[in-house]
Amino acid sequence: MSKLDRALYEIHQMDILADRDQWLNRIHPLVKLIVTASFLAVTLSFHKYNFTGLLRMGVYPITLFILGDVSFSDALKRFRIVLPLVCFVGLFNPVFDRQPVTAFGSFVVTAGMVSMATLMLKGVYSVLAAYLLIASTSIEKICYALRLIHIPAVFVTQILLTYRYISLLLEEAGRITDAYALRAPNQKGIHFKVWGSLAGQLLLRSMDRADAVYQSMVLRGYRGEFYYGAKTVFRTKDIAYLIIWSVLFLLLKII
Repeated sequence: MSKLDRALYEIHQMDILADRDQWLNRIHPLVKLIVTASFLAVTLSFHKYNFTGLLRMGVYPITLFILGDVSFSDALKRFRIVLPLVCFVGLFNPVFDRQPVTAFGSFVVTAGMVSMATLMLKGVYSVLAAYLLIASTSIEKICYALRLIHIPAVFVTQILLTYRYISLLLEEAGRITDAYALRAPNQKGIHFKVWGSLAGQLLLRSMDRADAVYQSMVLRGYRGEFYYGAKTVFRTKDIAYLIIWSVLFLLLKII
């Protein structure tokens, strides 16, 4: 399987994961969006030296991974490129902040080491929280929740179409690379001399495909805003889910 096919497969797998009939998937999308935003706000508000306090915030992703039946190993595989970049943020803190904090025998822990670990953990928590949201909520439901809090329709439409158009773009890129491989069977990869022409072909095909998609949308009644299906009503368990996590985040912050 090529890299493009693998990327397209991962997108489809995320859509299948978000459409499962699990209790976490059935929580109101606006509630999940608010809880995720609250978790990120509380997590990022921790002081850069409060590593032990930040550790307690791990109860949120751990609980959702277990109760939501979401594979943690799959999450690490999908973010194997993003997580190292996130951890790179505080990599040089030990160089600039060498004030000793504590020692374990001959090993001295500096304030820079603590702040580095705190920044890395904040990044990991943020990535996992975003993953849990998209793994339990389809893009249509996320956009529906954004419209409920009155995010402008033009921005919500851009988010939805960008996400949906990625798969079309990958399909067109896959066709071009397959056609090139058939014409150059003994060549490994794509020669740099044809990168420009292939990129131009991809752009032209993408524009044609985008125009066809837009015309189809207009024929189906599109007038500037999508309709995301039947309205989802708030239930008792949705309110309980919001209250429990909000109170828990507050307690983890102030204790």
